[in-house]
Amino acid sequence: MSVLGKVRAWFRGEYSRKHKLITHFIKDGDERLFVEKKHECPACHEDLNQPELEEAMYVCPNCNHHFRITPWERIKFTADGGVFHEFASDLESQNPLDFPDYEKQIASDMKKTGLKEAVVTGICRIERKEVVMAIMAFQFRGGSVGSVVGEKVTRAMLLAAEKGLPIVIFTASGGMRMQEGIFSLMQMAKTSAAVNFLEERKIPLFIVLTDPTSGGTTASYGMLGDVILAEPGALVGFAGRRVLDGTIKEKLPDNFQTAEFQQEKGFVDAIVSRSDMRKTLSFLIEAHADAQRAWK
Repeated sequence: MSVLGKVRAWFRGEYSRKHKLITHFIKDGDERLFVEKKHECPACHEDLNQPELEEAMYVCPNCNHHFRITPWERIKFTADGGVFHEFASDLESQNPLDFPDYEKQIASDMKKTGLKEAVVTGICRIERKEVVMAIMAFQFRGGSVGSVVGEKVTRAMLLAAEKGLPIVIFTASGGMRMQEGIFSLMQMAKTSAAVNFLEERKIPLFIVLTDPTSGGTTASYGMLGDVILAEPGALVGFAGRRVLDGTIKEKLPDNFQTAEFQQEKGFVDAIVSRSDMRKTLSFLIEAHADAQRAWK
């Protein structure tokens, strides 16, 4: 980003974390639509076009702003050759509480995203190392965790334990799904118990926090990995900033609930750019495989 660009962005009030939070409210939460219409990055406002953005794995080459991506794009960038053997793809949400219009909301998100739920699970290879992977989709009901998401994440962990494979979970979530009430909240305990099952069997769990990860997802499996990575600038927290502002009545740091803030406080082990994620995960898988063998 040029000096002139930084100065211009500063005076427009856009060269700050505050602006990054504002960009989350772009129509439909799709920052790429902003790029398509304005031909500039919504974070730094430098010139940017769609082909350039796609080539850079949907990361702004000027300011390193990481755009939200779909599970299938994540698989393309992470798995060897984009090859991914999906499982539990037939599970679909029900409406246990008869919540008004819930079925319509689910059907709408299915049509909009091409997904059946807010997580995709499968087996793939990362630099020739076999791994179980779960990728959450913020585009589907805000990545909220209902019975099906909790079940799929749990099944992924149990499969990893059964096969003796490491597991990688990419989180992107607004928390628990209110339309399912207590059935949703139960997934926090269920997935946490599955993490403990992995721990007992010395199966490594790697968490990658992406933008945004919050609520019950952060309060359960999202913070229980053996190694916790995060993408740069990702929003990571529990309750929203406005809720905390109104509760504690204190000024919060400008970088509050960013991945960088969480690393500073010890909740995140490393911040890894999307372009480095494959080799980082490959290294971790190999390193923990040696540790696994030492335990046996």
